[in-house]
Amino acid sequence: MACYVIADMNIANPEQFAEFIEVTPATVQQCGGKYLIRGVSFEVARGDWTPSRLVVIEFAGTDRARAWFDSPEFERPRQIRARSGNSNFVFVEGA
Repeated sequence: MACYVIADMNIANPEQFAEFIEVTPATVQQCGGKYLIRGVSFEVARGDWTPSRLVVIEFAGTDRARAWFDSPEFERPRQIRARSGNSNFVFVEGA
């Protein structure tokens, strides 16, 4: 079953985040991930959730998503992301 990594990122330091954007896609690709959404434009249909940047990445399964998220290759991007702002990540299994 597919697993989707959904990230809600609030960017405080755009310069550092630009480096994160540059180095992260190769780590996603190494684990077989595919970006479905990398967006800053959205419309809130209901509720008060207002993400500043929403990312959805598809993996073949939770094991592949976790392998990426915990990989040594993603360690440097993870540190860059932490310095550039606040983020929330969830793993969602789905069809």
